[in-house]
Amino acid sequence: MMYTTQMDAAKRGIITKEMEIVAKKENMDVEVLRGLIAQGKVVIPANKNHKALDPEGIGEGLRTKINVNLGISKDCYNIDKEMEKVKTALDMKVEAIMDLSSYGKTEEFRRRLVEMSPAMIGTVPMYDAVGFYDKELKDITAEEFLKVVQKHAEDGVDFVTIHAGINRQTAEVFKRNKRLTNIVSRGGSLLYAWMELNNEENPFFKYYDELLDICEKYDLTLSLGDACRPGSIHDATDTSQIQELLVLGELTLRAWERNVQVIIEGPGHMPINEIAANVLIEKKLCHGAPFYVLGPIVTDIAPGYDHITSAIGGALAASHGVDFLCYVTPAEHLRLPNLEDMKEGIIAAKIAAHAGDLGKNIKGAKDRDYAMSKARQELNWEKMFELAIDPEKAIRYRKESQPQHEDSCTMCGKMCSMRNMNKVMEGKNINILREDD
Repeated sequence: MMYTTQMDAAKRGIITKEMEIVAKKENMDVEVLRGLIAQGKVVIPANKNHKALDPEGIGEGLRTKINVNLGISKDCYNIDKEMEKVKTALDMKVEAIMDLSSYGKTEEFRRRLVEMSPAMIGTVPMYDAVGFYDKELKDITAEEFLKVVQKHAEDGVDFVTIHAGINRQTAEVFKRNKRLTNIVSRGGSLLYAWMELNNEENPFFKYYDELLDICEKYDLTLSLGDACRPGSIHDATDTSQIQELLVLGELTLRAWERNVQVIIEGPGHMPINEIAANVLIEKKLCHGAPFYVLGPIVTDIAPGYDHITSAIGGALAASHGVDFLCYVTPAEHLRLPNLEDMKEGIIAAKIAAHAGDLGKNIKGAKDRDYAMSKARQELNWEKMFELAIDPEKAIRYRKESQPQHEDSCTMCGKMCSMRNMNKVMEGKNINILREDD
């Protein structure tokens, strides 16, 4: 039986090869997974033209996934350097890479990325439009915006961020309710500017059905962008953010009618005490669609350390039901991240995702922690390194400061609690000041 998208197949009772792969990875019954996809609570972004893809699921009951942002810009135009970052990110087993390229040969970079990447690939076609047509923003037509989405879909990207919720109504709410940092979403700000300059409706909202035609044809997952995400703690959970979320909820239902898979994007900057409520609001207003957040960053005062501020917010958000974390690097708000920044951001996001999985009792999430604790109790250093999120760093730290006794470390030496408790539990003596008998 033929089907158009993963959601169409799920509604028809068809188990796709992608569903089988994801169910095995998640240790989940494939029929349960199919049911969640049919309801829109889980997505498998899998463009029909992405032949190298090793599919992953995002949504309810699944492991929290992470996304890495990469791409070339006018100020840092070096495709080879970006490809080095891509290869490293793939080696670090990230589940998704977003190509945010905004200058030059974006098509070449995007095609190379899709051709080599087993991870799902996302883009923001809006970023590409100005360079693609070599026209000023104001002069790009609605039809031309849709053609860029069509091009990205043909090239095999698995999901696209589309800021369709910043329509004329949302824009009027934004104007009436002043913000400290206005619209910080790059794509959202460009669309708002286009609307103001042309006195027209958002083309992605006005021609949403045509957008869905493209998505249905290629099984392109819609990541409905949050143009009004808060860019500061001050603006969190404000009227503009909630107004846009109401629109995104309606757009979600329209997409599901066409069997188009949907992810909802979220904040942004947010105080820690508002995160749980934001997850609940999104899940309610957007009918349980998977939730994808940038951070959230829980304080505005840590430039250079925003991989930490975002990991704090991401862990809490994931524990309350967020399904997909966009990594944040130490370079956030400062510059394009380099290779080391990217690696630090990936590790921080992986920690946040796993901590969130522990909090929401994802099946099997605790197994690795149990094994690590057992290895620590046994003072099995090799096993500890094997289980570590970043084995390379753990091994380096151990080698940089060698203890006198191999069954301890230079922090505690022979006062090591694990070492001494093992001896006592075995009925042995403890010699702290003298050599063992």
